[in-house]
Amino acid sequence: MSQGSAEHLTIEPLSYHRALVAYLKAHEPEVWAWASAQKTRDDYQQQVRSELLRDTYRLEPDAHPDVYASLRLAMQRLGVEAPATLYQAGSQQMNASLVFVPGEIHVVLQGQILERLGEDERLALFGHEVAHYLLWLRDGGDYHVADRILCDALAARHASASHGETLRRYSLHTELFADRAGALAAQSVAAAVSTLVKVETGIANPDPAAYLRQAAEIDSGRRKSSAAGTHPENVVRARALDLWWKGEPELDEWVADKLCGPLVLNALDLPDQLRLTAMTRGFLAYFLADASVRTEPLLNQARHLFPDWRDDEPPVTPAAFREARVDASVLDYLNALMLDLSLVDADTQDAALLRTYHVARELDSVEALQTNLKRDARLGKRELDKLKKKADTVVAA
Repeated sequence: MSQGSAEHLTIEPLSYHRALVAYLKAHEPEVWAWASAQKTRDDYQQQVRSELLRDTYRLEPDAHPDVYASLRLAMQRLGVEAPATLYQAGSQQMNASLVFVPGEIHVVLQGQILERLGEDERLALFGHEVAHYLLWLRDGGDYHVADRILCDALAARHASASHGETLRRYSLHTELFADRAGALAAQSVAAAVSTLVKVETGIANPDPAAYLRQAAEIDSGRRKSSAAGTHPENVVRARALDLWWKGEPELDEWVADKLCGPLVLNALDLPDQLRLTAMTRGFLAYFLADASVRTEPLLNQARHLFPDWRDDEPPVTPAAFREARVDASVLDYLNALMLDLSLVDADTQDAALLRTYHVARELDSVEALQTNLKRDARLGKRELDKLKKKADTVVAA
């Protein structure tokens, strides 16, 4: 495993962080303005300090000089200056967390984490936790505002699944940001990986190089995106950290693939909802571009879906959906959309069904379409065979 040098590396918010902040500012300006204006109240800060003193054991610097020396070095390497306090909570599980208070560092430790980590690993641990503080202060606090908006939205009565998915992805990307800070604080990707393995498994002397080989092996055969709730799986975190440390040029694409994955209809975050809506609009334009189905009843259906529909809507071809790596649920959705259009007007139904069949072929979703045709259009086997034969004839011609 090549350690490389930390001198050329800096930690920046990930692409997903920036994209989500941009989305919220553009599409929820009033919510953003309100959340940005909310300041952390003095009484809240005092409440946080009181709860920490009540529920944990505060580690005093004089009694734990080595531990505080590690914390101060990690903060120095990350360019963070603030009063810092460590606390030990009662738990059998090794863990650590940051309690965010602007202008102050409060890190809560759990289990035997201090006893089990070496000096470099402590630096990685503290760097990881301080990174949360660092991110929340970046760019005028934008990333903390985004986190607060998502948490508040999810706590509301009418929260949608997309709010939960957005917060999940945001949290996963935040952990990768913090892992990078941990490696920078330790000046070693090995120490950061070793810390991950120790905390997760409890093993006393892990081999970081072996674990990175394990992560690379998993990565080479892994097709699904992360299903984790708040922290990516350790193999994903270790692999992401190693690729970042080595300067992988396509890291952003790799991270998006592992943490977000393809477009899945029932697992869209807020930006993907917007993206699929735009693609749907373009897909309708592509479907209706054929003269045989460009009739007023079908165009009215498109206007019903999109009140600001224009006659010159730019089309989005089926190839664009393949490039976007949509899954079967999105293809089923597109098939259903075409079928709805096909059944609007009895006079053009045959031509519209033929157009639907052709486009489904381009989407590679004919088999699924046939299920829709049987269930929703009430076509029997004879009618399906006739439609297929007609479509084959047109293609051959």
